[in-house]
Amino acid sequence: MRFFLLLLLFPLISQAQASFTNSKDTLLMGSAFTFTAIHSQDKQSEQAIIAAIEEVVRIEELISSWRPSSQTSQINKLAGVQTVKVDYELFQLIERSQKIAELTNGYFDISFASIDKLWQFNGQEMQMPHPKILEESVRLINYLDIHLNQEDTTVFLKQKGMKIGFGAIGKGYAADRAKHVMLSYDIENGVVNAGGDILAWGKKSDGSSWNIGIADPNHKSEIVSSLQIEDQAVVTSGDYERFVLINGERFGHIINPKTGIPVQGVLSVTIVSQTAELADALATAVFVLGEKDGMDLINHLNGVEGIILTDKNKLLYSKRITLNRVDEKSN
Repeated sequence: MRFFLLLLLFPLISQAQASFTNSKDTLLMGSAFTFTAIHSQDKQSEQAIIAAIEEVVRIEELISSWRPSSQTSQINKLAGVQTVKVDYELFQLIERSQKIAELTNGYFDISFASIDKLWQFNGQEMQMPHPKILEESVRLINYLDIHLNQEDTTVFLKQKGMKIGFGAIGKGYAADRAKHVMLSYDIENGVVNAGGDILAWGKKSDGSSWNIGIADPNHKSEIVSSLQIEDQAVVTSGDYERFVLINGERFGHIINPKTGIPVQGVLSVTIVSQTAELADALATAVFVLGEKDGMDLINHLNGVEGIILTDKNKLLYSKRITLNRVDEKSN
């Protein structure tokens, strides 16, 4: 879940002369979205935000596995039965998801949707699922069983019962597309906050960089770090709001796709990259990989930075993050 990023907009309130800052909050893709545009023409920034919202609505119609009419739902419905022809846009998103799955050795996997009924995190779980149930649940999670045909843009899930879903990448993709639309309206300075997936470009109205605060998962009103960014995305995955207690042991909602068991040892992972889509996917993958393997992955990726907060309240930074980019408030 993306609840840890705070966009520090205080200097934004004092607008530079001859520029207008428009912001709109709305509910999209089951999350709170905020669109911010800075432009010399107030009407143009309003139009850009409206167009960006319409774009996110369009994407949700295309990729949502909760909408029976979507192409994603058709893929899931016909798993193990037949191929499904999809729009090239959706095909490309699945293709990019597969590349991230390869990069992370399957710790990011859109076929993870097959396990969506095992854990509810509604306070009702009283014990760990039986090992046989866990084994059966992860049997259908395998990105290698997602077959793509580039020639006719068809998708086929090899096993019956398989499902794909874009919960760990969809909002990031939507934020990237919203930015693209706003740029087409000449919005050269703006922010899309897609349920905590933050994508910022240009500068604030006072000419300074965007300041992104990373909230403490134990104390949501406090900040553990902040980053100055330009033309980058910042996404945090954490599990402090959705969790269960089993025999006094805490299990968060982010699940290891290899085992079906919630991940322990990490409280939050923050990823900084050029696109919200990549940051979204990597935040989840690194969380599952854990502090050592996760940080190793970050440090081997060009253009990617990261911060990991362990369950021991230890902050770990990637090699390319320096103290002049991260202002640590507490530890």
